[in-house]
Amino acid sequence: MIQSLIKREQKRQDTKINMIASENMVSKNVLKAMGSCFTNKYAEGYPSARYYAGNEIVDCVEEYACDLAKKLFLCEHANVQPHSGSQANQAAYMAILKPGDTILSMSLDAGGHLTHGASVSQAGQIYKIVQYGLDANGVIDYAGIEKLAKSTKPKLIVAGGSAYSLVIDFERISKIAKSVEAYFMVDMAHFAGLVAAGFYPNPCKFADIVTSTTHKTLRGPRGGIILCREELAKAVDKAVFPGVQGGPLVHIIAAKAVCFEEALQPTFKTYIKNVIDNTAYLCKKLQESGIKMICNGTQTHLFLIDLTDTDKTGAQVSQDLEDKFGIIVNKNKIFNDKRSAKETSGIRVGCAFITNNKKVDKNVLEEIADCFKTVILGTSAPKIKLLKKVFK
Repeated sequence: MIQSLIKREQKRQDTKINMIASENMVSKNVLKAMGSCFTNKYAEGYPSARYYAGNEIVDCVEEYACDLAKKLFLCEHANVQPHSGSQANQAAYMAILKPGDTILSMSLDAGGHLTHGASVSQAGQIYKIVQYGLDANGVIDYAGIEKLAKSTKPKLIVAGGSAYSLVIDFERISKIAKSVEAYFMVDMAHFAGLVAAGFYPNPCKFADIVTSTTHKTLRGPRGGIILCREELAKAVDKAVFPGVQGGPLVHIIAAKAVCFEEALQPTFKTYIKNVIDNTAYLCKKLQESGIKMICNGTQTHLFLIDLTDTDKTGAQVSQDLEDKFGIIVNKNKIFNDKRSAKETSGIRVGCAFITNNKKVDKNVLEEIADCFKTVILGTSAPKIKLLKKVFK
């Protein structure tokens, strides 16, 4: 049964036009590592300090993955054990905060992430959350961050998000954090691949702690990592294990190492440049047709469409794009959205997944843009000859 479902899912991924910004396609070597015999091993603890025997090879795997992560992101310490980005964030908070401490972070509707302090998240229930948003131009309200930091005196300021399309000024936020004696943390889950390839500022230069997933633009297995300054290493490691999780997933750590190896290659830099170029081109084409964007554009792998001037909801557009053209996107709330999370007034679009297909060029992107225009603006149905050839 499962094998038949795997085949069906592979066919779906091959034929659908996946434009979900948080998804990507791993290499065969990453898949092999995830499906390796390392899945059989228990390895609670850290290299040379395990609670199970027989981990001499596992130690080599984890040490190698940590060394690669430090090389890739130019950081002092790396922990590659977190099972997810959410658990990486949970551990990072635990390492430096106490229950009730104040966190200043980007709100969910401004582009932040659930784990940055949404009321329904664990962080929102353990810590006091103060949130910043966007200015009238859809840009992070840096002046607002400074004002809130001075008035609330947070213990931690968090930057990074899941639906923000511009480059974040880490240096400026770092200075604000220092001015109120707060820690500064960056969640780079979405743009880690851009950082690795040199197309986005490296937050490790400015932040005390940096968290990330490895499965988005980094193009690795589903999992998390934490990078930090050496003085926080012991606290971070203790927060990961035994703080928030037990035995690490060794097969996933092995796959993370493969993904780091691949991200250090020149071909990865070419891939990320193509992702950024494709995203910018598609965004521009949609804007030229009159479709409104949050932030008025993009500098990254994603953009956020603002549907408030139309009679469409994010849920409707998402469903219509899939039903009519096989394009997969996700509905997304926008800043000060009056619609619910089930409906939304936004659509998040990313090009990381489709850029793995080397046949995706400007002509293909123009056909994709025509599909969006048909669904959102009601233009006549486009001819989609290239899409049918590229996504068979």
